[in-house]
Amino acid sequence: MGQSDYMRTVGAEARKAAVQICRASTETKNEALLAIGEAILAKRSALMFANEQDLESGRKNGLSDPMLDRLTFTDERFETMVEGLRQVAALKDPVGEITEMSYQPSGLQIGKMRTPLGVIGIIFESRPNVTIDAASLCLKSGNAAILRGGSESIHSNLGLAGCIELGLESVGLPAAVVQVVKDTDRKYVGELITMNEFVDVIVPRGGNSLVGRITSEATIPVIKHLDGICHVYIDKDADLEKAYAIAINAKTHRYAVCNAMETLLVSADVAADILPRLAAGYQEHGVELRGCDKTISIIGSKAQISSAKDSDWREEYLAPILSIRTMDSVEDAVLHINHYGSKHTDAIVTENYTTARQFLREVDSSSVMVNASTRFSDGFEYGLGAEVGISTDKLHARGPVGLEGLTSQKYVVFGDGQIRL
Repeated sequence: MGQSDYMRTVGAEARKAAVQICRASTETKNEALLAIGEAILAKRSALMFANEQDLESGRKNGLSDPMLDRLTFTDERFETMVEGLRQVAALKDPVGEITEMSYQPSGLQIGKMRTPLGVIGIIFESRPNVTIDAASLCLKSGNAAILRGGSESIHSNLGLAGCIELGLESVGLPAAVVQVVKDTDRKYVGELITMNEFVDVIVPRGGNSLVGRITSEATIPVIKHLDGICHVYIDKDADLEKAYAIAINAKTHRYAVCNAMETLLVSADVAADILPRLAAGYQEHGVELRGCDKTISIIGSKAQISSAKDSDWREEYLAPILSIRTMDSVEDAVLHINHYGSKHTDAIVTENYTTARQFLREVDSSSVMVNASTRFSDGFEYGLGAEVGISTDKLHARGPVGLEGLTSQKYVVFGDGQIRL
């Protein structure tokens, strides 16, 4: 079967499955989710073996340490996958919910009903746990899914696909509710993002080259984010103990994730008090520092730091590298974030309620935080169970995309024989 024929078959099967999953009861969907979790636990050894095949190939092909980290199954990540499935099963089913009911002078009752999007194509790189996150959310929200992972995680993805199939079949749902594209040739991506008759929306998760290509070539609506250039601003009224803990965690907890801090902004009023200590902390973690002139003069010889270029403020390092800038005011910090940031996640550390409110109001990002690490910006931590991605767009979903983000609304009208005169 040729490339186009294969993808059209996948698309046609997904469209048929979308009709069935749309009709499925909440109980059936929840049972399927829990059954997938049980299958993952039962097949843990086989999944670890498949993952090791991917890791071995990745090491041979020169994948970076951060990329290998994203690819690796660990006991903790197994537990997180299964817990994510349980959380999604426990969440309220959005499908069929009717809200905003109102009576009109005509006697009609008009409201909005939440409905599935239909068939969702999800294209992602490296992290095989995305297979489970995407499958669980699409299933619970009544959508069929076509998943295309990267070549670096093909064995892991196919292993997880087998667990998903077992879970679906155990409750009588068709396996085509969630399909994993079995060929990693990039040509299949081109087919997927132009199958308008079968696919309703595309969600890319990966680097700039992947997302940029899909954005420019897709003939289907795309929910996306290009970069995770996240900031922490330490305000003049910050609790410096909180500031230290948040700034260290936001950068060093994990490097190769989109919600890691890439630029630290510090008020000039507290820079001399906090920057030397932070520089020493980052040095212990092996983080390379790049700073503005003010920052360099404050840190001095206490840590190795190079001069930041303008391009550093726009860089998503995904590595142990951090740019630092000393700011004169919260207004300047907001201007910097809105100019250089990627509208992903930005945080302020402050004990000043008025300043916090100003920051929340003026920073134009999908998640804005007060006194918390940017690392909390994901669907699991937000109580969504999981996410299919973090959208930095403004339409139709923004921030971590969970169940509600994978649905739309239609108007519903209840009458009693009314006719328009």
